[in-house]
Amino acid sequence: MPVSDAVGADTEREQQYLDVLYDRLDGMREYAQRRLKTVLLETGGTPQARSERESFTQLYSEDLAKYDAAEHGLCFGRIDLAPGADGDTDGNGESENRYIGRIGILDEAKDYETLLLDWRAPLARPFYLATTAAPDGVTRRRHIRSRNRRVTAINDEYLSLEAARADGVISGDGGVGSESALLAALNAARTGHMNDIVETIQSEQDAIIRSEHKSVLVVQGGPGTGKTAVALHRAAYLLYTYRQQLDKAGVLIIGPNSTFLDYIGQVLPSLGETGVLLSTVGNLYPGVQATLEDSLRAGELKGSLDILEVLKKAVRDWQEVPKDPIRLHFDGRELLLDRRIVSKARGRARSSRRPHNLARPVFAAGVVDALTDQLAQLIGGDPLGGRNLLSQTDLTEIRDEMRADAEIQRAIAGLWPILTPQDVLGGLWADPKRLASAAPHLSEADRAELHRPDNGEFSDADAPLLDEIAELLGVDDSEERERSRRRWRAQLAEAQDALDILTGSAPQDLEDDLDPELLMAYDLIDASQLAERQQVRTRQTTAERAAGDRTWTYGHVIVDEAQELSEMAWRMVMRRIPNRWITAVGDVAQTGDPAGASSWQQMLEPYVAKRWKLTELTVNYRTPSEIMAVAGDVLAEIDPGAASPRSVRDSGFRPAAHRVAADQLEAEVKRLIDAEAEHPGTSAVIVPHDLAPELAHLTDDSVRVLTVHEVKGLEFDGVILVEPHRMLSESPRGLNDLYVALTRATQRLNVVHTAHLPPVLHRLY
Repeated sequence: MPVSDAVGADTEREQQYLDVLYDRLDGMREYAQRRLKTVLLETGGTPQARSERESFTQLYSEDLAKYDAAEHGLCFGRIDLAPGADGDTDGNGESENRYIGRIGILDEAKDYETLLLDWRAPLARPFYLATTAAPDGVTRRRHIRSRNRRVTAINDEYLSLEAARADGVISGDGGVGSESALLAALNAARTGHMNDIVETIQSEQDAIIRSEHKSVLVVQGGPGTGKTAVALHRAAYLLYTYRQQLDKAGVLIIGPNSTFLDYIGQVLPSLGETGVLLSTVGNLYPGVQATLEDSLRAGELKGSLDILEVLKKAVRDWQEVPKDPIRLHFDGRELLLDRRIVSKARGRARSSRRPHNLARPVFAAGVVDALTDQLAQLIGGDPLGGRNLLSQTDLTEIRDEMRADAEIQRAIAGLWPILTPQDVLGGLWADPKRLASAAPHLSEADRAELHRPDNGEFSDADAPLLDEIAELLGVDDSEERERSRRRWRAQLAEAQDALDILTGSAPQDLEDDLDPELLMAYDLIDASQLAERQQVRTRQTTAERAAGDRTWTYGHVIVDEAQELSEMAWRMVMRRIPNRWITAVGDVAQTGDPAGASSWQQMLEPYVAKRWKLTELTVNYRTPSEIMAVAGDVLAEIDPGAASPRSVRDSGFRPAAHRVAADQLEAEVKRLIDAEAEHPGTSAVIVPHDLAPELAHLTDDSVRVLTVHEVKGLEFDGVILVEPHRMLSESPRGLNDLYVALTRATQRLNVVHTAHLPPVLHRLY
């Protein structure tokens, strides 16, 4: 049979198999929908029955979300194994075909035979790891591409020369070790959302995805090496492999900006995972959305560990000592709250080494004790012997009354207030006197960079500081605990009343005749159990509960663009992962934040010492060789010893530079945007920060105007880079920013400039 005929027959066979899989998926979906509808129609019942209905509702809803996510590209691959390969011990001597897909599917009609292997299952691993040098029993690897439930293409890689000869295919698209499926995926136009790469994961990527390292795993890789894709697929793999552990604790994924989170937001759902929290550092502190933007210098100051002493001093500055005595009136007498009393009470509170809010009761007790002694001397002192004539009972009553006295409590609150992190940080940045007191070592220019009005808004760099201040303040939840205790006592009393009514409802003249084996309600349940069943509980996913709880600790944390995190940001992250099981992906050559990492050791070793592992991705799947040649010169300036990741393809488009007069800059950018519109995919205009407002109006459905910070982790088919010389000068890490900007394009790069090109871009023509 000619090869073309064989390919056509294979496509038809794969279509038939795909039809079987989709029929089974439809059956699974219909069952979940039917069960969900049944559960939702049920009403009433005991609290236990209602709780069970909520659990089943969540279960079937999650199943439906998983099935819907797997609809596109349900099955994407197949491996053919030689007889006896991969631990085959059944002795039948037959070859085996394994189909790989987004979820696992079993055939209930055939003793739950596996129809489709979940890509994370150990038996699917040869699909990614097998090579011609180490085939692991795989004779052929088939990539199956589909759209709308129809097979659109198959690409075969023969890992066995004998198998290739037997099929009459030795070279070409179906040749031994062919990478045609990978290259087809890489050359496909971008859509504005991250392309799912699960069907084209390569060997070095798969090894990282499945790594068993249980401390910090650093994935270092240049632009386009698939760091983000690896991180997301590692999240899915860990959730699959450690389901019981991570279902309860959750997985946190931290990205560099909201644009990036939107970009990757569909990848995990497409892999069948819907319970992961995605956040930026700026939005990781509950209840605060980062809306302000710091200057580079302000961000650098806030990201340094030196800010810790400033925050500690800022909190202590709220613990005031009055310059003049405060006159108080209690029980018809005037009392003086002076510096001596307050200083002594403050010393006692600070010596307790409790956080500010938790130490306040100690301070208040010290003030009340001193005022009680003062009052006792006024009303019960013995002028001859110096002895107080009031009893201990009298003194206790006075203390209790002072604790309830509004005037005294106002004075205490003014000297040692209950604070929130927002109070402290907002007040620090808004009040030059507080800032000067807390940061005397900073220059006036630096304090001016930090100063801003207190309007309740914060920046990305403020979030770790709010988190730090929360640790310094502590949470005094004694009143809430007392309210909870009162509510519970009331519910307990109501439950007991209900049981008492049931007990009294039995006719007294029948009590003696009741069968001793007959159990009444009060024999089966006590008041505490009844009250517990009446508790109203709201059901939230792990991610929803974690998002609202600052003290939540996760089972695993993934940090993308990890090189951008400051030292303070790492402190914030580490509080949320005490087991230190972290996947950090990034590239220190792309660090743009002045407070970001210059080395992984600097950021990680204070927390895990030497217990972190560095892995590297070396193959550039995104950036074509023509663009990487230009970017490689920039990398050499950043780090002469760094090696550029190897590009796997050419695009056929040579990067070009366009010099224009200043008054023609916008017109030239618009011309290039129009030219980009003739190509499929997405485009971006990357501009220096100060040019963004001027060119923002060029954004439309086909192109976006973005700064370097906003394109971190993103990719576009075409990039128009504007004024590289200004990009170099606007940041201490301008070279890093330029390197990032150059490597966002998957096909075409054009550079527009009004001044001479920087020498580092000499390859542009």
